[in-house]
Amino acid sequence: MAGKTALLAHRGPASHEAPSRQPGRTAPAAPPAPEDGGGWRVLVVESVPDEADHLARALRRHGHRTRNVGTGRAALEVYGEADLVLLDLDLPDLDGLEVCRSIRLADDKPLIAVTARASELDRVLGLQAGADDYLVKPYGFRELMARMEAVMRRSRPRAAPTATGATTHNGLRIDLERRTATLAGERLDLTPKEFSLLALLVSHAGDVLPRERLMREVWAGSWSRRTLDTHVCSLRSKLGSNDWILTVRGVGFQIGCR
Repeated sequence: MAGKTALLAHRGPASHEAPSRQPGRTAPAAPPAPEDGGGWRVLVVESVPDEADHLARALRRHGHRTRNVGTGRAALEVYGEADLVLLDLDLPDLDGLEVCRSIRLADDKPLIAVTARASELDRVLGLQAGADDYLVKPYGFRELMARMEAVMRRSRPRAAPTATGATTHNGLRIDLERRTATLAGERLDLTPKEFSLLALLVSHAGDVLPRERLMREVWAGSWSRRTLDTHVCSLRSKLGSNDWILTVRGVGFQIGCR
């Protein structure tokens, strides 16, 4: 289990030495840090001061600038100054999911939920609330860095697709230009990744899309199989039926014929 150091474990004394053991890890390779060497501005929302300080020190050693806050209200006041938010869901004043929703309603800022809530339902709720990624304590610092890099890479502007119109499928309407989805005229409250996944499936109605292609086109190939399954589960819930997205065992998924 080398490298799987419990950086943010609630009880993990060995973690205080962990970051110094990571060999050859400097500023993130993708996307690169700004040329001035300042790294990303990371807001650490953590109610346990020792854990927040330890994480902040580790991030600063990797060239990033950090700010720590210990409450949800403080996070909502200052998140706009950060490039990326690391949000603990267990906060003393507000539920972390509500903080996540509030940030997502106002901003597409990259946000990773960091929590001890480890059930599948907890993961689904976190992603539905708008988190770009979900990391369960305890975890390794190298994994955190990799997830931060992936989230920041996905947040960078890409070449816009040539399609700018709307696609419809049995009452489901996908507006690619406005990045909105409606079902029977009612707008669906989707996260950016949920929209991208649904739009990709609808644009290939009748085809079975392999898991690998979905991971590559929606997440740049950097997320896990579990992440894809969690987003599919969340979309089925928001669409109101499992029949909207069909699982083709051993292959992938396709949009249903509701």
